[in-house]
Amino acid sequence: MIVERAYAQGDGLDPEEYPWSVPCVRQLLREGLRFTAPVTFLVGENGSGKSTLAEALAEAFGLDPYGGSHDWKYASHRPKSALGERLRFDAAAGGRRMVRSWSARKGFFLRAETALDALHREGFAPDERSHGEGFLAAFRGKFLTPGLYVMDEPEAALSFASCLELLGHIDHLTREGGQIICATHSPLLTALPGADIVEVGEHGIRRVRWDELELVDHWRRYLADPQGYLRHIVG
Repeated sequence: MIVERAYAQGDGLDPEEYPWSVPCVRQLLREGLRFTAPVTFLVGENGSGKSTLAEALAEAFGLDPYGGSHDWKYASHRPKSALGERLRFDAAAGGRRMVRSWSARKGFFLRAETALDALHREGFAPDERSHGEGFLAAFRGKFLTPGLYVMDEPEAALSFASCLELLGHIDHLTREGGQIICATHSPLLTALPGADIVEVGEHGIRRVRWDELELVDHWRRYLADPQGYLRHIVG
């Protein structure tokens, strides 16, 4: 692992102002966020704050919020987010050099909405590939060496089989000493053995088991009886 804990000072901040008004951010300011496994999944409904956390963690590590690797020039012209500016890390035993030395940091931030541009900048020519193939090219070409890899809903462009391939890349990377933080809605990805699942929402932040996730329960019930859901929605 690279980082063991993320934290930020909240003195003098307006709790009614975004992002400090988001429950998971408020809890992070109070308690920090501890990482207990090489893979951490952030799950929650749209608007829960999981992408806000993912982006801020990437920014604090020196990854472009627009997407890309640590050693690539920023494409984003905006300053760091308010949370990303304040976040700091405690290093895990295996990541002390990387956390303490900016030049030693390695990693990649992959976010669904800007991924194609980021991949093009880093030489993966996504114009010649489908969206999903471009994602897989990044996994195959960039997810290789120890570092912090942050992803925001990577499943958006991936088929079922491609999600399974992504899990294989994640498993290989963590065996090599890398660390993954992934915001996701996918019950397939979150089923990865040994992963830590952090659920964010109105409650703040809490750790849950895979079979306790609401998204897992909803998918199970929907697949068992899709008409039970659709009759309330369709004609």
